[in-house]
Amino acid sequence: MAITQVSNLPQQYKQDLQQDYARQLTGLTSVPLDTSRFAPTVAAQDALQTQAASLAGSGVGAYQPYLTQAGTYGTQAGTTMAGVSPYISAAAGLTGTGAGTGAGSIASYMSPYQTQVMDASLAEFDRQAAMRQQGISDQAVSLGGYGGGREGVQLAEYQAGSDRNRALLQAQMLQQGYGIGQQARQQDLMNQLTLGGAQAGLAQGQLGLGQYQQGLAGLAPQLGRGDIATLGQVGGIQQQQSQAVLDAQAQANQMQAMEPYQRLGTYGAGIGALAQMPGSYQTQVTPDPTALQSALGTMSVVGGIMGSGANPYTG
Repeated sequence: MAITQVSNLPQQYKQDLQQDYARQLTGLTSVPLDTSRFAPTVAAQDALQTQAASLAGSGVGAYQPYLTQAGTYGTQAGTTMAGVSPYISAAAGLTGTGAGTGAGSIASYMSPYQTQVMDASLAEFDRQAAMRQQGISDQAVSLGGYGGGREGVQLAEYQAGSDRNRALLQAQMLQQGYGIGQQARQQDLMNQLTLGGAQAGLAQGQLGLGQYQQGLAGLAPQLGRGDIATLGQVGGIQQQQSQAVLDAQAQANQMQAMEPYQRLGTYGAGIGALAQMPGSYQTQVTPDPTALQSALGTMSVVGGIMGSGANPYTG
């Protein structure tokens, strides 16, 4: 069986709580709340983002030097190619039979001293022939046939042979000079063609360099944009992380700053609820069943004894 107990809440207790709340509220609100600790803060630009911006600025027009160099190579190639024409013209002048005595003819490649060499050689031949003729005459004198028919036949035969040998010697020297001139002319032709080919090859190389520079002009900005994008992305991630740290710190500062207000608000809500309570309140207490039954049993026994008029101590 539940037992109802009635208790009274002292009015002074309520007033003390209200005064304590007012005191704490006055002390807390008398000092301005410093909101700077949790005001929104923007993370500074990351160093990689700064580097990306600098690279983007310095990369503007970075292709121009390559294009300029490409134009230079193109101009040089044109000049070099123009230099091929003289070699081709010179080579063209060395084709054909090579007859005549003008520029490019075989005769122009023959030794300018050939006439002197031939004259000296023929003079020596003539001297040797004269000595041989004198020898034939001297032999005829020694044999007593000087001025005879035999001497005349020998001299005539020798003279005929000598003239043939002299003509042959002269023809051989002319042919030799012609062959040397022809070889020199052919070598000059090959040299002119080789030089012309080399000049054309040089022009092609310069054109190739120009095209390579043009390729670099297109590649340089592309690579630069890739670097800028990478730096910007990594810098952006790091800036986001820095921003998250700032936001978390600001939130923690705000929670720390608002904690006294929240605590005092809870305190005030409790006081307000307490003020609405009546001056007294009831509580029900349920005794231990075993103890209650024992007490009731004892009272029943005592009541029975008292009702019969018997003395419980005497029986």
